Amino acid sequence: MKKYNPQKIEPKWQKYWEKTAMYQAKDFDKRPKKYILIEFPYPSGDGLHVGHVRSYSALDAVARKKRMEGYNVLYPIGWDAFGLPTENYAIKTGIHPEKVTKKNTEIFRKQLKRLGLSFDWSREINTTDPKYYKWTQWIFLKFFEKGLAYKNKIPINWCPSCKTGLANEEVVNGRCERCKTEVERREISQWMLKITAYAERLLKDLEKVDYLDKIKAQQINWIGRSEGTTVKFRILDSQLQIEVFTTRVDTLFGVTALVVAPEHKLIEVLKNQIKNRDEVQEYIVQAKKKSELERTDLEKEKTGVPLKGIFAVNPANNEKIPVWVGDYVIGTYGGGAVMVVPAHDKRDYVFAKKYGLEIRKVIKPRQKKAVLPTGKQNTKYKPDEVFVDYGILINSGQFSGMTSEKAIKEITKWLEKQGLGKASVQYKLRDWVFSRQHYWGEPIPLVFCENCKKEVERLKKEGREKNEKFSIGEMLNPGWVSVPDSNLPVTLPRVEKYKPTGTGESPLAAIKDWVNTKCPKCGGPAKRETDTMPNWAGSSWYFLRYCDPHNDKSLADYKKLEYWLPVDLYNGGMEHTTLHLLYSRFWHKFLYDIGVVPTPEPYAKRRSHGIVLAEDGRKMSKSFGNVINPDEVVEGYGADSLRLYEMFMGPFDQAINWSTQGLEGCYRFLKRIWALFFNKNKIGEKTTKELLQKLHQTIKKVGDDLENMKFNTAVASMMSFVNLWQEKDNVLSKEDAEKFLKILAPFTPHICEELWQFLGHKNSIFKEKWPEYDPKLVKKETFELVIQINGKVRDKVEVDADISEEEAKKIVLKREKIKKWIGNQKPKKVIFVKGRLVNIVL
Repeated sequence: MKKYNPQKIEPKWQKYWEKTAMYQAKDFDKRPKKYILIEFPYPSGDGLHVGHVRSYSALDAVARKKRMEGYNVLYPIGWDAFGLPTENYAIKTGIHPEKVTKKNTEIFRKQLKRLGLSFDWSREINTTDPKYYKWTQWIFLKFFEKGLAYKNKIPINWCPSCKTGLANEEVVNGRCERCKTEVERREISQWMLKITAYAERLLKDLEKVDYLDKIKAQQINWIGRSEGTTVKFRILDSQLQIEVFTTRVDTLFGVTALVVAPEHKLIEVLKNQIKNRDEVQEYIVQAKKKSELERTDLEKEKTGVPLKGIFAVNPANNEKIPVWVGDYVIGTYGGGAVMVVPAHDKRDYVFAKKYGLEIRKVIKPRQKKAVLPTGKQNTKYKPDEVFVDYGILINSGQFSGMTSEKAIKEITKWLEKQGLGKASVQYKLRDWVFSRQHYWGEPIPLVFCENCKKEVERLKKEGREKNEKFSIGEMLNPGWVSVPDSNLPVTLPRVEKYKPTGTGESPLAAIKDWVNTKCPKCGGPAKRETDTMPNWAGSSWYFLRYCDPHNDKSLADYKKLEYWLPVDLYNGGMEHTTLHLLYSRFWHKFLYDIGVVPTPEPYAKRRSHGIVLAEDGRKMSKSFGNVINPDEVVEGYGADSLRLYEMFMGPFDQAINWSTQGLEGCYRFLKRIWALFFNKNKIGEKTTKELLQKLHQTIKKVGDDLENMKFNTAVASMMSFVNLWQEKDNVLSKEDAEKFLKILAPFTPHICEELWQFLGHKNSIFKEKWPEYDPKLVKKETFELVIQINGKVRDKVEVDADISEEEAKKIVLKREKIKKWIGNQKPKKVIFVKGRLVNIVL
């Protein structure tokens, strides 16, 4: 008998699959299509990790099964290669990002091929390839033309050490992820994408897709839709107003202060009237050092400083109320101001107690008739209690006595009539900050022209907002002009100095020959935009390019998109089920609106996988010395063992600890299978009856579990089958042994190809049909009949699967245990539930 040698077998079959182009998907094939997608990896210098293996091998198993079921499967791969990690590495080592990317993708490609993953390599893409990012730039220009990309001066996270702006996701505990320096807030002019214009559709269309509930919840919470009222508070002795959004306008009569964000424009406008201006400015300086996440942390105590000399007027009762500045208020949400209602908000209550603000009750609980244990009616609450629920209005003028629900409607109507407010919807979702002051990213394909700026301003004065010369985006952003489609891509120039400048500009700003150009609109002097796009850009549409990766005329052929879309199954990490998923859905909906793609949603089904932790239960990290290198595992145990273990290690959607012992168990399992196929006593003329039934049950189980992504239980069922096969006198026929190989093949493709060939076949096992199970054999011959008396379980008995009601009753009533329970009583009735239970009612 040959010894099982994965190091010899696996390269052989990998070369065969590549040579025969077995896994290339065919456009417009007559077979039904399945588009299965994994999140394409960022090719970091650390190489592939075992978390990648878990996701990719599991989805590979699904893809292989679907091919065997007769589907035309697209299972593509590419590289999400722009962004900070590569730039950081380049700065640290002095190796150009382009070289780093090329080296890393070569390593990743080699590692992925060693795992025997059935990717369609003919469709490989790379976000740093100008042929790819030409279309990323084209999409941005479409956003710009429609007025959905605009420039705005906003506060961003700024690292004083790295001298660059940071995205929220690049700030950890208020510090720069790269250098650990404390981050501050700076106002910088940034390109924004108006994702808020799609907020409602991004919410509603979640009903059209099959996402896990927890994934939908993340999307819903991030968008944060709230129905409420915008209230206008006039500044005393001024025509200025502060607008506040609230979902609880029924508490309006209880407002005893307003708090504005440190970024609120009102502070600058009224600076000469603020009596403690120095104190306020110092507070604002400190607030700018905090990240937005820190400022909005619900666990942290609210702080603030009064704007002495500044008062607002409560429109409900014309009372004068103080105005404060507080860093827990964010300038981009709810008008950048909140109303303080201490009696009906727990945090406002703490704030009021801390700073001596008035606490006024305007809501009381509804009258309750419930009797307390003392015998008294539960109609009161403690005087110092903060009542946050809906109730009955008190101390609220004409609205007193109304329920909160009614008062919200009536107060809103009253405010609308007075011109002091209106019903409105707000979202926590904010427009996407799209600029980065980095080198390693897609150049933004716009130029700034002073001549065109003057022309736009002239047209605006004449009221010619719509004209043939300038797009909506060019009119909204005077001076900014689109690079024509014929001049795309605007390629990223190769530079020696790619470190951040510290000026708030990208390193590209220093390349004068590249920056200075001619305006494509008027031919006058112009300057290129030197900010680059975030790494989210290329990953927001990559799944579309897989459908037509070599098209140089358009993003992708519409008919090919019609054939392949939507993605049937998209799997990725839970950490990407908020922003990446939201951004790509937003881009897709926009492309749908302009007629580029045929579906309103990109992904029909989204699933996620849990991370692989180290054996010590911690996250794998070089600093902990607990990283598992997949290459070393493949060298020691083979790719099939690694693949099988990663699918067997635990429920796919849950985090799980790595176990070398578990890996070794999977390796031994494959060696046992190998030995069985080379044992003449285990493959014979006819399959043992018990083993035949187990085989068909396993075929059904594995098929169902692959559909439901329950990979660990699928593997467990095959292990159970092999255990039975190994028992003395249990034999499989050659035909049934082949059926078992077919269901194992998606999990461990190399060993199954080798054993398939050993059984005398010339073609690949993946050209075979997925085996069907016999429903009769899947049915259990017996089951455990539950016996209840008055609904309570009193006994159980093993009976034939097809037992009749009459037979079941006879068996039950003859059992000694049941006789003791019944005694001399005569049953009123006996209820029979086929295949489950008998319930005796006394």
